[in-house]
Amino acid sequence: MTKGNLTASPSQSLRRSKAGKAGKIIYWIATIWLALGMLSTAIVQLMKNKEEIDMMTALGYPIYILMILGVWKILGVITILIPKFPLLKEWAYAGFFFIMSGAIISHLVVGDSAKTLFGPLLLIVLTIASWYFRPPNRKTFSINQ
Repeated sequence: MTKGNLTASPSQSLRRSKAGKAGKIIYWIATIWLALGMLSTAIVQLMKNKEEIDMMTALGYPIYILMILGVWKILGVITILIPKFPLLKEWAYAGFFFIMSGAIISHLVVGDSAKTLFGPLLLIVLTIASWYFRPPNRKTFSINQ
């Protein structure tokens, strides 16, 4: 296999193939869990249950922010799951990162316990993993072009 002036040995090609397969598996696991996490929190936010309202009030946010967050999370989940639209996917991943980092900072600022950070931290890790391991056809550009 040649790429430019570089020639890859069969063992290098096999390693790349295995890394590619492992990357796809990591991508889909992270993406499915991310989608489920974002979708479930979006539904809870759109339902405006008492716990969500109490938490938003304690964090100092207006209640209408629940509707905004819920709608944008659902749109983000749809975006990362459908094929194509790589630039839109970048925006969805950025939005997820900003929402979850904002949640972490908000909980830290009001002095909430460390257990309140688990959900947003997990979703930020899944966002980064899904973004990092996404297949080439879901990227706006590739470093290896």
